[in-house]
Amino acid sequence: MMKIFLGLALLALAGCATVKETYAPDGRKSYTLNCSGAARGWDKCEAAAGEICQIKGYDVISRNEADTSAIGANRSGILGIKNQERSMMVACKN
Repeated sequence: MMKIFLGLALLALAGCATVKETYAPDGRKSYTLNCSGAARGWDKCEAAAGEICQIKGYDVISRNEADTSAIGANRSGILGIKNQERSMMVACKN
């Protein structure tokens, strides 16, 4: 039972965007959102921005995406892992 709960908790966390408070180049308070990985997409970043700024809306200051890959080995041999790195910076409208 505990393994099922832990697995569900990890799946829930994998679907969320990571948020860090920062400042935009123009000095406005802003948020850097990370929605990297196969289980996340731009929709996760946009949903997080909407939750933070709510009815005011938000301005997208920057948006970055890059393919990353890693090569590792396991008992079966070499395996490649492809990942999408996605981040965006937003500032709430006044």
